[in-house]
Parts: sequence; C-alpha cells; structure tokens
Amino acid sequence: VQLQASGGGLVQAGGSLRLSCAASGKIVGVNLRGWYRQAPGKERDLVASIVNNGITHYEESVKGRFTISRDIAKNTVNLQMNSLRPEDTAVYFCYTKTVYGREYWGQGTLVTVSS
Repeated sequence: VQLQASGGGLVQAGGSLRLSCAASGKIVGVNLRGWYRQAPGKERDLVASIVNNGITHYEESVKGRFTISRDIAKNTVNLQMNSLRPEDTAVYFCYTKTVYGREYWGQGTLVTVSS
C-alpha cells in the first residue's frame, strides 16, 4: 500500500491550500494519520495528526490556521491550510501508523508561500 499526497503548490502569504492524501489500498489497523513537513535544512516535524477516536493534535504555530480531517469511506486524510505564512514553506508528507507499529509515508508535496 502506498500513500499519495497531492495539493501542494505556490501561494501568496495569507492564502490557502488543501492537501490530500489517499492510500492505494486498505491499511489494516490504522491508529493515527497525520501530516509532517520538512523545510530546507531542517528536520521533519509533525504538523497535525488525527487518531482513531477523532482527537486531533496540532503543532503550536499552525493552531487556528490548519485543520486536519479524514474521510474514512474514501480512505483519505486532508489538511486545510489557511492564512499561510512564508515560514510554512516546506515539503509536506502524509503519514499513517497502525496499531501494529507499521508506518507508511507519502512521497511529499511541496508547499511554497511567497511573501
């Protein structure tokens, strides 16, 4: 099973983008789905996550601007990003972890926010 991320692009500061991540097949025992990002020269950091019971977690700098959601029927997880800032520029990776400890990563989608 592979994760396919889409929706990245170039946007001006203050604008919005919606990222989407679809799995190519069924992943058994999904426990957590999320989005990480990696800016040039920096480590990959968790941006937002959602667990099975629907509880979400956000990195402090994106709270109130980003919203993670999932469509269980479509097997997708989305990240709505509003009020984008230049410091949000990064490659965004979708991520899935199962209760068995297996991890899946998407290929990354580039988000560039111009000032």
